[in-house]
Amino acid sequence: MTTRVLVFHPDYARSHANRALGEAAAQLAGVVVHDMGSLYPDPRSIDVDAEVERLFSAERLILQFPVQWYSTPPLLKAWQDVVLTRMYYLRPEQEGERLRDLPVMVAATAGNVPEAYRPDGVNLFSLAELLRPLQSTASRCAWRWTEPFLVYRANKLSDEERGEAARSYVERIERWRGPHPA
Repeated sequence: MTTRVLVFHPDYARSHANRALGEAAAQLAGVVVHDMGSLYPDPRSIDVDAEVERLFSAERLILQFPVQWYSTPPLLKAWQDVVLTRMYYLRPEQEGERLRDLPVMVAATAGNVPEAYRPDGVNLFSLAELLRPLQSTASRCAWRWTEPFLVYRANKLSDEERGEAARSYVERIERWRGPHPA
């Protein structure tokens, strides 16, 4: 079972939280982590054919990124615009339908504290609510949405807290994938 983790971080090499999550996930058998920012430093250079093939080879998909201005990083939006538009609007029967029921999960990091993400907090909405456009995208693509994995205070975590977040991420991925044959 191949689980593809597409990391959309604008500077993954300098990231602390996203890199810790990605490196931990990459240690799992059957998980392949892709640093999309290093593959496509210019969002206009996305190789749509390669990305379609990457999705075809995924039995599960994780979209991992830091939340930026209550949304996804620009590269993830550009990736959606070119890859998903082709697959689900231009070639739905030939491509989009092949991914029906693809399990998908979002792994998002946020710089603020959890209390900031509630109706009486500075951000007014929960982080899960701010990710609803991705849930809607998953629904439109007929993918199976999974509750997101969320990390708060991402740029303020101690080494120990970052390690705990990475362990929790790995545990979450393992539970999500279910039991593996021996």
